[in-house]
Amino acid sequence: MITPDGRELTLHCPNTGAMTGCATPGDTVWYSTSDNTKRKYPHTWELTQSQSGAFICVNTLWANRLTKEAILNESISELSGYSSLKSEVKYGAERSRIDFMLQADSRPDCYIEVKSVTLAENEQGYFPDAVTERGQKHLRELMSVAAEGQRAVIFFAVLHSAITRFSPARHIDEKYAQLLSEAQQRGVEILAYKAEISAEGMALKKSLPVTL
Repeated sequence: MITPDGRELTLHCPNTGAMTGCATPGDTVWYSTSDNTKRKYPHTWELTQSQSGAFICVNTLWANRLTKEAILNESISELSGYSSLKSEVKYGAERSRIDFMLQADSRPDCYIEVKSVTLAENEQGYFPDAVTERGQKHLRELMSVAAEGQRAVIFFAVLHSAITRFSPARHIDEKYAQLLSEAQQRGVEILAYKAEISAEGMALKKSLPVTL
């Protein structure tokens, strides 16, 4: 990255995806700075603003942070009414860790797997942006949860301001798209919520339509 005063910085990028459309030369970048002297790169890439004006959150850690905040604030109506939220709970035959587990008296436990969505083509959002065997595993685990009578949710946190609707990226990972359709048929709920993003802050606000 080149700063306005001409300095060249190397930023840590906590994103293992392809990041298609998130790193075009000429885009504006926002980054944070850590005071941890043990870090190789003190700066972390947080946001991109494309030349079309769209904001994109490239730091995938925000997907879980924003989802947790929205659940606790009861901003996601489908996930409201629970008394307990736990993170990184071990579960499943493939020894996974679920992002969030919600619990309440007299209700089945609710297992939530969160995915960050930044790939956009026009206003269509897609996940994944690269083949994801890990994501496929998570869908298999969620299907097992639903089969046991618990509530299973795959939650797509849309972190691109230009996206207005969501679909699985069949053209990138056909197996994932097939598994997502199978998961829905087997009782896994699919939710997509879009974040309001600016240089001042972010929050998940709006439910988006999902087409499989």
